Amino acid sequence: MSPTTDKNVVADLTAFQRDLLRVLAKVDNRKGLSLKTDLADYYDEEINHSRLYQNLDKLVDRGLVAKRARDRRTNEYGLTDAARDALARRDEWVAGADA
Repeated sequence: MSPTTDKNVVADLTAFQRDLLRVLAKVDNRKGLSLKTDLADYYDEEINHSRLYQNLDKLVDRGLVAKRARDRRTNEYGLTDAARDALARRDEWVAGADA
């Protein structure tokens, strides 16, 4: 799937995927285990390893998250400009600016 330019791309995501984007918006370029820890703290439950990485891969496929090799064993994830723009539009909508 190619990166999306749909202005409502965040609306099509699951709540978990939106939470992943929000965690990355706080601190960009993070390892998966760091994301997993933050989400586990938020949800107050253990996050399944495959759930995390399957959703990260879907966000990468949609052009919202960039995946880079940090070293031979570890990847890091960061928001793309498309994700930052989509989150900003959603925040405006939630605030009522784009009603």
